[in-house]
Amino acid sequence: MRKIILASASPRRRELLAAAGVIFQICAAEGEEKITAERPDEIVCELSAQKAEEIASKFEMGDGTVIIGADTIVSYKGEILGKPSDEQAAFETLKMLQGNTHQVYTGVTVLVKKKGKWEKHSFAECTDVTFYPVTDEEIHVYIKSGEPMDKAGSYGIQGNFGIYVKGIHGEYTNVVGLPVGRLFYELKKLGIELRG
Repeated sequence: MRKIILASASPRRRELLAAAGVIFQICAAEGEEKITAERPDEIVCELSAQKAEEIASKFEMGDGTVIIGADTIVSYKGEILGKPSDEQAAFETLKMLQGNTHQVYTGVTVLVKKKGKWEKHSFAECTDVTFYPVTDEEIHVYIKSGEPMDKAGSYGIQGNFGIYVKGIHGEYTNVVGLPVGRLFYELKKLGIELRG
């Protein structure tokens, strides 16, 4: 059986991969992120590659091993919205996003070991998310739940703020943190089946 490693501590990515029927191990990357790219799609590919490569360099692994690294960012009008530094930052971000459309980018890097060498395959997926108008009070109630504090863009679509989503154009799982459909599609082109 092929050894599959998810280089992420994200419970959301873990749940998505498990729900897709993939048997895998978690080995979370912990290195410092270094960004040299400027475009959102390039940034997430760069960061996902750093995560996967960190795990590949730490352990000895046999041929056939697959390492999956992923990174997600939220972008609005060209500005990258990371995790909020405090509740005020979360409020400002959500106030800006309400009633508007923003982009969620997830970069995925898959490393496959063949004949003792790692082959690298990276891609970025983008999904447009549109929110209904949301009041300041509704935003404050959401922030008090603590949910937005560890999330890019200050919200999780699968959480309580999901009720304000007016529409999604693109892959839903991409917004959660791992574009599962695209991942399976890209690996199928490489002749890799993640299930079994």
